[in-house]
Amino acid sequence: MTESSAKAVLEEMLASIHERREKLARHVHHREEPLPQDFAEQAIEVENDETMLALERELTEKEKQAMQALTRIEEGTYGVCTNCGEEISAGRLQALPAAGLCFDCADLEG
Repeated sequence: MTESSAKAVLEEMLASIHERREKLARHVHHREEPLPQDFAEQAIEVENDETMLALERELTEKEKQAMQALTRIEEGTYGVCTNCGEEISAGRLQALPAAGLCFDCADLEG
């Protein structure tokens, strides 16, 4: 993957993340109605909110990774493992354009 195509994919990823984050924010942070009276329904609502918050945290992490990858493109270090300095395989970058670690280092981090 060339740096220009990676940049386009990463920018598209960021746009998608921002769109998904707005939808989540409307659901989680701007609820107009109170919790239902029924305890079972309340439990479901709280569980749904917890799931939405977990998704929001995941989006934040993906956004951070995409921004770091864009910074590496600007610095000319995209495709180089941030841990060991070895080249990240083209296949890994194709599958995970925001990858900052080569397969071996990512495997070690678990």
